[in-house]
Amino acid sequence: MDTRWIDGIPTALVKPFSGGGARGMMVDTMNTFGADSFAGKLSCVLQGSSDTTFYVIAVYFGAVAVKNTRYTVGAMLLADLAGIITSILLAYLFFG
Repeated sequence: MDTRWIDGIPTALVKPFSGGGARGMMVDTMNTFGADSFAGKLSCVLQGSSDTTFYVIAVYFGAVAVKNTRYTVGAMLLADLAGIITSILLAYLFFG
């Protein structure tokens, strides 16, 4: 089984918390493995695959005074997981 996708996962794990942190992880992945490597390309795809979940909840929901975000957090994290899986599949399809 091909495990090259593991090198891009740190970008995906940081993305729900911090967009800047995920961008830093992406740049670090490109510095470590090279910009044209599979890990570098995958981390770029992962960077663009989702939004920062907790930023959206804090800022956008706070602006319209949404108080109960219990189910929203789960749905958004599930959407992040779907984005991660789709990004990995598309990276293998286009760059694998």
